[in-house]
Amino acid sequence: MKKRCLYGAALFSLALAIPCLLILDSVQGKRFATMEREVAQLEKKQVELVENNRKLITGISVLSSSDRIEKYAEEELGMRKAASHEIVRIEMKGKRQ
Repeated sequence: MKKRCLYGAALFSLALAIPCLLILDSVQGKRFATMEREVAQLEKKQVELVENNRKLITGISVLSSSDRIEKYAEEELGMRKAASHEIVRIEMKGKRQ
C-alpha cells in the first residue's frame, strides 16, 4: 500500500513537472530570441559606428595635413612663411608651474 502511494505521488509529481518544464522552456526560448535580436541590432550599430569613426579619422587626416594648412593660410588668410630674420626666439628661465 505504501509503495502504491509513493508511486502515485511520483507519477503525480511527474505529471505536474512536465508542463512546468515545457512552459519554462518556451519562456527561455522567447528570452533567447529577444536577446538574439538585440545582439544583432547592437552588432549592426557597432558596424555603423566603426565605419563612421573610420570616415572621421580619414577626415581628420586630410584636414590636418601640413600641405592643406599651408595652402589655406596662404590663399584664404593671406599669410606667408616668415623669413629667418623675422623669427624671434624667446627662452624662458625659471621654475615651471
